[in-house]
Amino acid sequence: MSAREIAVKKYVVRLRAEEREQLEALIRKGKGPALRLLKARILLKADVSEAGEGWSDGRIIEALETNASMVYRVRKQLVEEGFEAVLSRKQRATPAVARIFDGEKEAKLIALACSQPPKGRARWSLRLLENKVVELDIVDRASDSTIGRVLKKTRSSLIADSNG
Repeated sequence: MSAREIAVKKYVVRLRAEEREQLEALIRKGKGPALRLLKARILLKADVSEAGEGWSDGRIIEALETNASMVYRVRKQLVEEGFEAVLSRKQRATPAVARIFDGEKEAKLIALACSQPPKGRARWSLRLLENKVVELDIVDRASDSTIGRVLKKTRSSLIADSNG
């Protein structure tokens, strides 16, 4: 790779010897998430250090059957966030879907499930609990499957012989 081509690139990959060894070992094993292996291959091919191959983006894209944005993102992440960030998944700051029942609401649901069922009923059903938690303003909305999942985590079982 010529010095002129390196100067044009905004994110230049220069790996240290131990980083190269780690990437080569990862690929040699062949185990691990496919995306991590692809990123390792991209870094090894894009490396312009003395031990590296210094391939152009076009050649990497063609050889690894990937796209330009993937190669760009891997280069950028290495330069901006570091070697470890490229190979590990970023943890979400917040969960994808907010929990309907937090600890306090879950406790209220369990207390309700362990209480006496409505008149004319032998025990609480998931549908009855679903309606009651909304009626009592414990939560805005909940499905019977959500109620069942929350109760399953505890030892409270609506189908067991002895409730509560």
